[in-house]
Amino acid sequence: MKQLKLTGFVIFLFFLTESLNLPTKPQDVDDFSTTQKFIEENVGYITIITFAQYIQKASFEEVETLAKAMTEYKDQCLANMTLPQCSKLPNHALLEAICAMEGLPKKHNFSHCCSKVDFERRLCFFLNKKADVGFLPPLPPLDPEVKCQAYKSNSESFLSNYIYEISRRNPFVFAPTLLIVTVRIEEMIKTCCEEQDKANCFQTKAVPVIQSLKALSSYQKTVCGAFLKFGPQVLKSIYIVTLSQKFPKIEFKELTSLLEDVSSMHDGCCEGDAVHCIRGRSKVMSHICSKQDSISSKIKECCEKKSPERGECIIHSYKDDRPEDLSLREAKFTENKNVCEERNADQDIFMDKFLYEYSRRHQELSTPELLRIAKVYDDLLKECCNAENPPDCYSIAESKFNETTEKSLKTVQQECENFQNLGKDDLKYYYFIRFTKIAPQLSTDELTFLGEGMVTALTTCCTLSEEFACVDNLVDLVLGEICGVNENRTINPAVDHCCETNFAFRRPCFEALEIDKTYVPPSASPGLFTFHTDLCQGQNEELQRKKDRFLVNLVKLKPELADEALRSRLTEFSNLVNRCCKAAGPGACFNEEGPKLAAKIQTS
Repeated sequence: MKQLKLTGFVIFLFFLTESLNLPTKPQDVDDFSTTQKFIEENVGYITIITFAQYIQKASFEEVETLAKAMTEYKDQCLANMTLPQCSKLPNHALLEAICAMEGLPKKHNFSHCCSKVDFERRLCFFLNKKADVGFLPPLPPLDPEVKCQAYKSNSESFLSNYIYEISRRNPFVFAPTLLIVTVRIEEMIKTCCEEQDKANCFQTKAVPVIQSLKALSSYQKTVCGAFLKFGPQVLKSIYIVTLSQKFPKIEFKELTSLLEDVSSMHDGCCEGDAVHCIRGRSKVMSHICSKQDSISSKIKECCEKKSPERGECIIHSYKDDRPEDLSLREAKFTENKNVCEERNADQDIFMDKFLYEYSRRHQELSTPELLRIAKVYDDLLKECCNAENPPDCYSIAESKFNETTEKSLKTVQQECENFQNLGKDDLKYYYFIRFTKIAPQLSTDELTFLGEGMVTALTTCCTLSEEFACVDNLVDLVLGEICGVNENRTINPAVDHCCETNFAFRRPCFEALEIDKTYVPPSASPGLFTFHTDLCQGQNEELQRKKDRFLVNLVKLKPELADEALRSRLTEFSNLVNRCCKAAGPGACFNEEGPKLAAKIQTS
């Protein structure tokens, strides 16, 4: 997989895409050629990612067959671009090839998608993706020696299988991100297979790779969910905040030009058009580096690197310093007597300018908080511009902004206090109970993932100087996981309301949620609280997962129980496991003590 060394550039602003306009400037031509070469060399891997994400139940053999077919298709078209089939867009050609595989549409239940064409077909395949992958078998843990031998025997097949497995378990992650993660995995394998203690090496080096994948996955799902649920204007607002904060000296005119590149055809990236995404990175990078003097002082060295290496350098660069002559307040939005006239001339551009000016002045605030402030300002102007004295009315804008931020800050402070007081385990159990009570319809795996996400957010952020922005940004990603990407995702009326009403204020909305009153608990299945000696056989991590699942399933069964009672049952379960696993006859102990705990749970 040597060719994937070229993919450093595709990680920058991984959510950005491009239009298919051909380049005209020499630098653009060079970037386009490099990107095109990368795509051509990785057709097989790109095919595996796209197919595995669209048809998650497809076998590796089926995916490999299509990858070989698409590689042959690429070779035919490179030899003769005048062939009729070579005029198709890559994603169209790929979907046609998927539909043409004999027996596959019927076997995996996507014949209805193949009966559609163009946008309708792409949308159908997109809606076929499932975020909850509980229907897939768990990945079997491989012995380090076996893993190293498999890689040495056939590295291409090993990596293809890895890409396949991780792609179908992460159906909304953008293809370039998965390619970057695969590069990191290959680097890890090459290093660890030379170590004496291979197991420890893999365990240590895998953690940051997995954490990076989870973070990128959450961000991409949140951004795509915002785009698909709320439309391009919300997506544009997110970009205005992130780019203005990272590049605070950029002029509004230049930002607008950059936004045209980063926003165009964004639905291609969200729906899984890998080629579109990869080309988009190259176009955005070319734009940024061609205007670096007017955008940022911290990317000069990055832009001097060769095109494939630039992006990874830039995304890891720090935010540019706020210009010294840029005051924290912009009076023209609160003290100017002509605010309403300027707003009424073009409301979208006016609010874009406000968000730009406020974001580049407040790099310490989170993206959601800046979007909340923009919504507060917009609502205030709707009221004030119809008032008898508009300037007097909107003169309180700054105090409104401060009030909004204070509320958000108190929420974060309370969360970090909980983190300090409870510790990781108790904090995790708190969120397991909370999320299960407000969204019991979610699967057990989804709910444990959400609780762990909250703990990760607070563990990562609550000791940092930029605590507020860090916590608020990461918690928003957790909420993005709840709301999902697809427009048609429903959980229960209260949660759906928070996900669909207002993107900026969904965090306060979720904070106000209580137990779901519409939920009808299931009757306990016979095996739900039956305890066996397998609880004694797993490693500590596996036992902890079983405890986590026990608690979530208990809340699903008894959502009306107080948190203290739920925690008490969890403690009793832990004590039962400890006691029976140390007994002379663990099986007999579980047979005797297990039914007592099960009965106690049922009568709670």
